[in-house]
Amino acid sequence: MTPTTEDLARTIIDRAGGKKRFLVAIAGPPGAGKSTLADELATALQAQGESAEVLPMDGFHMDDGVLRAKGLLPRKGAPETFDVRGFLDIVRAVKAADQEVLVPVFDRSREIAIAAARIVEHSTRFVLVEGNYLLLNRAPWSGLDGQFDFSVLISPPVELLEARLMQRWLDLGYTEAAARAKTEDNDLKNGALVREYSRVADYVLTS
Repeated sequence: MTPTTEDLARTIIDRAGGKKRFLVAIAGPPGAGKSTLADELATALQAQGESAEVLPMDGFHMDDGVLRAKGLLPRKGAPETFDVRGFLDIVRAVKAADQEVLVPVFDRSREIAIAAARIVEHSTRFVLVEGNYLLLNRAPWSGLDGQFDFSVLISPPVELLEARLMQRWLDLGYTEAAARAKTEDNDLKNGALVREYSRVADYVLTS
């Protein structure tokens, strides 16, 4: 039987015990459905009387101007195109749970990160951190090892990921050729890195 989001929420609550703050990593390749699961899981936790907030890793994309200067714009979304130090600082601040933390949010329609666009309250018990490289066992991302109390890896079949990624770029107005280039030359390569070099997760989903 396939576990439901409600099942996962109950598992997380059980694991949390009496902890005041419980960090959950939701990792996986591009197009795996991380943000959807994070939002649904937050709703499921709230339905069980818990406080929960989503913290997306996407808010830490380097700006396009910085990527262009570094020659990395075509690889936007790859591990080296994020402000990893800033992300680590925020994760550690959120884990401390001693004050509210302002976090950035990525606006995909404009391809920019908006600073201080969301608040993680110090009283929020469950923080669901979602992103591609949360479990990546390569520096500097390996600095996240030990920060999460529970981890989920979503790893659907490559064929499903490819279809989702193509549709994502087409929906944003890319031509068929441009969408294919974004998908094959960047997204799927990043996904392969996640699948091959991620640490073992507590909970694995394959769809």
